[in-house]
Amino acid sequence: MFSAAKYIFNNDPAAKSVWEVIFTYSGFHALGFYRVSHRLYRAKRYFLAALIAHWGKQITKVEIHPGAKIGQHCFIDHGTGVVIGETAIIGDFVTILHGVTLGSRYNGDGPRHPHVADHVLIGANALLLGAIKIGAHAKVGAGSVVLDNVPRYATVVGNPGRIVAQQVKLAVRSSL
Repeated sequence: MFSAAKYIFNNDPAAKSVWEVIFTYSGFHALGFYRVSHRLYRAKRYFLAALIAHWGKQITKVEIHPGAKIGQHCFIDHGTGVVIGETAIIGDFVTILHGVTLGSRYNGDGPRHPHVADHVLIGANALLLGAIKIGAHAKVGAGSVVLDNVPRYATVVGNPGRIVAQQVKLAVRSSL
């Protein structure tokens, strides 16, 4: 947990200390509740997992289903109103701003929520809906409604979301 707080401190210019993050950041607290509820969910202790997730939602105003899969060093900044659904998958080093929904577009079995790769930035009040894939290093603009896959290194904005920029990263081969 301390390394997660240190990551947030190093990446949020508003944070004045790691202790400030630990004691006052609702997104950090929400992920703490999530980690406990997720362990219980994986152990098939569904009611207890749901109860702890519910307590976390009441305290932090961030709703994370215990079945979601969230990688390391996720940063939920300003947290209020974030909703992350049951089959959502979030990679490492992802930043999520307030009001974001990783939601479903239909009921049914199997993946229903977005899969967000590593190093993605999701702007405030963005809606990512359905079993879509957001590629590594992508950026989703504030208020965007994303219903389709977003490639790596792309920036998507608008409603419906459309790609406005995409960087091409070339693999560098070292010669011996």
